[in-house]
Amino acid sequence: MSRNIVWDDTRAFLAVARHGTLSAGAVSLDIGIATLSRRIERLEAALKLPLFVRQQSGYLLTEEGADLVEKAEAVEAAALVFASGAGVQRKIAGKVRLATAENLATGLILPALPEFRAQHPELSVEIVTDISTVNLHRRDADLAVRMVKPDRGNVTLRRLGMLGYGLYCSAGYAARRVVNPDLGGFDMDTFISWTEMQSHLPAAQWVERVLRGRQAAITTTSLSTQVAAARAGLGLAVLPHFIALDAGLTCIDADIGVVQPIYLVIQSDLARSRRIRVLADFLSDLVIRNRVRLGG
Repeated sequence: MSRNIVWDDTRAFLAVARHGTLSAGAVSLDIGIATLSRRIERLEAALKLPLFVRQQSGYLLTEEGADLVEKAEAVEAAALVFASGAGVQRKIAGKVRLATAENLATGLILPALPEFRAQHPELSVEIVTDISTVNLHRRDADLAVRMVKPDRGNVTLRRLGMLGYGLYCSAGYAARRVVNPDLGGFDMDTFISWTEMQSHLPAAQWVERVLRGRQAAITTTSLSTQVAAARAGLGLAVLPHFIALDAGLTCIDADIGVVQPIYLVIQSDLARSRRIRVLADFLSDLVIRNRVRLGG
């Protein structure tokens, strides 16, 4: 690094990297936006590198900027130790953006996050559940827990377990359900399925095979509405075991052959970052501890 770099500029860089905007970064440092902007520009000039892409919605790290975050955090740690005069390990602070499926977020991760927050109260977690639009290669998120294996991008991944699905309905629907052995197991049933946009999902494909050209009674675009439709007695739905059982639904068939692997995916250049690592380790342990519940 250049000898012209000063500590205040490194602090400014970390503040904007963590908060994503000049206004939020300025508040965290208790300085003016203009002062913060000048410090960022001075640092970029000293390094002869663009550290951020200026967008209307905020500041996005460039590849060069992202590569410097961990180094800047090391400088921050050394400064904190020097200032305190003690060798106490620095607290982990900042923000981590996690992309995951809504069912994993609401049914598994969020209920366990108080435990994580108690361990790392200064680390903010942003959860993005619209994972169809999230691309780690574009740096839309730092890490992800997802059921689709990435086929490109500079990422590291680990398979944590399997998500199992079963056939579920309300207790009322199960009580009035009629099975005609002459017509087949499900020919007299109504089904809840996904719209055409989600026809690639394993659950949607299973229902399509069973219906054999018949129309589903209702189609939806989210898992929560599938659960609500099943609870309302509208028909049978293919749902993750842990979501359906938590909702009090009745299992018609627990082994329909629909399973999805659960992957932990991290941007390779962030894999050694302490704030990324602590959340990744927490999520890995969480999924592994719940393997039986998730697999059904």
